[in-house]
Amino acid sequence: MNMLNITMLQQVSALMLATSMAFATSVVAQTTAPTNADPVAVTNTVLTERMSPRYLLQGSHGGSVTSDDFHDRFQLIAFGYISCPDVCPTTMTEMQQILEKLGERAQYLQPIFISIDPQRDTLEVLAAYTANFDSRILGLTGSEALVQWAANNFKVEYTKIQEPGAGPNVYNMDHTAGMFLLGPDGQLLKKFGYSTPVQDITVEIEKWLTQDGK
Repeated sequence: MNMLNITMLQQVSALMLATSMAFATSVVAQTTAPTNADPVAVTNTVLTERMSPRYLLQGSHGGSVTSDDFHDRFQLIAFGYISCPDVCPTTMTEMQQILEKLGERAQYLQPIFISIDPQRDTLEVLAAYTANFDSRILGLTGSEALVQWAANNFKVEYTKIQEPGAGPNVYNMDHTAGMFLLGPDGQLLKKFGYSTPVQDITVEIEKWLTQDGK
């Protein structure tokens, strides 16, 4: 096991411990303020009971990246895979358009694309894919276990769809679409459902930037 993998294992252990403690605190809080619905599952709804979804993955530059690395920025995150025929390219195009509309304020937003297909989406391929839309978009992936852990924390579901007799790399991925907005403190502020107009997403992000003094 190389040093990078050892470091990532140590980091994910710490992150999982922190997540467990946060979850326990949330359970205690909900005994006095119960909620009737899963807030993340509600499309285009500002979250009142905010969660802090965690991830520990590898960036397309090869180094480890965690959800705690962007305390000076908001994060706009989408899950998908490079071979996705339509949903993911559309989402990536929308992400690029959001950055363009934000202008100089885009420096306070870190756009992220998390691949749920580590079998085919190597770091090199992922870097080329994200750069094709905008060089500011950071591509992340990792081992199947770490990708699954990240997806679970965001309540993102995905399934490999493979026809009988197909080759090992011939398959599609059915997955939750949309984008997630995290604040500088790592809290989930809002989930934007797939096909939410770019203008609506931009306005919402600008509102949070203004509230944060940016």
